[in-house]
Amino acid sequence: MTTENFGFKVLARDGAARQGEISMPRGVVRTPAFMPVGTAGTVKAMYMDQVKELGADIILGNTYHLMLRPGAERVARLGGLHEFGGWKGPILTDSGGFQVMSLAQLRKLNEHGVTFRSHIDGKAYEMTPERSIEIQGLLGSDIQMQLDECVALPSPEKNTERAMELSLRWAERCKVAF
Repeated sequence: MTTENFGFKVLARDGAARQGEISMPRGVVRTPAFMPVGTAGTVKAMYMDQVKELGADIILGNTYHLMLRPGAERVARLGGLHEFGGWKGPILTDSGGFQVMSLAQLRKLNEHGVTFRSHIDGKAYEMTPERSIEIQGLLGSDIQMQLDECVALPSPEKNTERAMELSLRWAERCKVAF
């Protein structure tokens, strides 16, 4: 996916608030947006037409969980998340960064990236900024997020600053990989 054919326009303002829309090839997302979470590529306990009827223009998929199961390469062979999950509108995928924090006991973090031990079978998986972007591309994501280090709060200022600096370096690598 490229950044061509993407746009944002403000439709209304009220003080510091604004209403707008993001235009992209698979549809328009009204902002502020209601974005249901489809961790494994689909929203649980609902048909996608019901998700749309509830007002969602976009759904969120989870890069880490989809990397583990069923696997990004498998999803790509099945036509990407849109075919796999049956959602025809835009999909945003996270980067795996939240799991950097939430699965701290199962990961090793360094400048290069993160090595996770799967919570499913204990297998090691490496997530670098480049691999995160590659996975999101294989998934067919419309909006990809950069790999970042989320910190658990409360966090000492020096730790937060270190994580921010690492995330900025990773952002540069994600941009090049994109």
